[in-house]
Amino acid sequence: MSEEKLGDLRSRIDEIDDQILGLLNERATCATEIASAKLESAEHGPPAFYRPDRESQLLTRLREVNKGPLTNEQIEQLFSEIISCCLSLEQPLTIGYLGPRGTYTESAAVKQFGHFAVTKSYSSIDEIFREVASGNCHYGVVPVENSTEGMVNHTLDCLIENEVKICAEVELPIHHALILRRDAKPKSLKKIFSHEQSLAQCRKWLDGNYRDVERIAVASNAEAARLASGRRDSAAIAGILAAEQYNLKVLHRNIEDESGNTTRFLVLGMQDVGASGNDKTSILVMASDQPGALFKVLGPFQKHEINLSRIETRPSSRSTWSYVFFIDFDGHETLDVIQTVLQEIRDVAIDVRSLGSYPKAMKT
Repeated sequence: MSEEKLGDLRSRIDEIDDQILGLLNERATCATEIASAKLESAEHGPPAFYRPDRESQLLTRLREVNKGPLTNEQIEQLFSEIISCCLSLEQPLTIGYLGPRGTYTESAAVKQFGHFAVTKSYSSIDEIFREVASGNCHYGVVPVENSTEGMVNHTLDCLIENEVKICAEVELPIHHALILRRDAKPKSLKKIFSHEQSLAQCRKWLDGNYRDVERIAVASNAEAARLASGRRDSAAIAGILAAEQYNLKVLHRNIEDESGNTTRFLVLGMQDVGASGNDKTSILVMASDQPGALFKVLGPFQKHEINLSRIETRPSSRSTWSYVFFIDFDGHETLDVIQTVLQEIRDVAIDVRSLGSYPKAMKT
């Protein structure tokens, strides 16, 4: 390519960048005007500035009109950060997540809220529920399900005991990496740290590449990265974010034995979320200890052709009922057919509590 042609292209990029800058500032101005309008019209407490339903609609529309060469995933990442930046002008958000720093839960929080939100690490799932309920955090992010390990029962138990709402869900592909200090020598490794589940998910790879290196289970992958950062003879299995947090080198990527390993996270808040057009509803059903109790609860879904995506059972801590069913299904609770289903369940159950309707996670 000639220097003249290259210069013309660079000049064109400069012009485009100027246009993008102007449009970004115009969008930011609109965001601040929306914030002012919401505050002026608020009648019952502070308005909700974070609108996962609106964000889902926006990203879905952009995917539909995207003609490339940027992929839909790249478009989603770019606009998620733009949304995050504009939202920070409306209302700076504090997001609690299950720590420590460098965990996959932090990655899920950043994926959902972008880098302009303030993220805060907490040591337990219970603490995140309490901080959201008390208003110390606007939202919280907790793991609820892994495609290979199953449900996170602690999160389900906290949903029983607390009155917070599910405002959104995030699905995060889990890719493990072998990370180590930049001055470490891979052939001299004596120890590999990681959470016990990550060690199990990478067993075949480790057997084929580091069979004779000691594997040590620790409390979290972030803790493994911290330990590896202080030892030249050690490495950690963790995510890329942990490597960035502790300034470690990524030696091998995607070392998990099975592709498709995904963790689902819940975004907790105190607001009801509007319909996006592609929604999921979660409910908590308390049924009596009688034959056919579950059949009676599930009957209305079959009758009205509502798709169920998840059913989980937890033991009761109360004497008045014996089973607690967590049920996820397609549709928003404001739809007439969903209202009919919920009423029919209430007719046969001790109690039914909505945990929230929210947009389905965007598929990457």
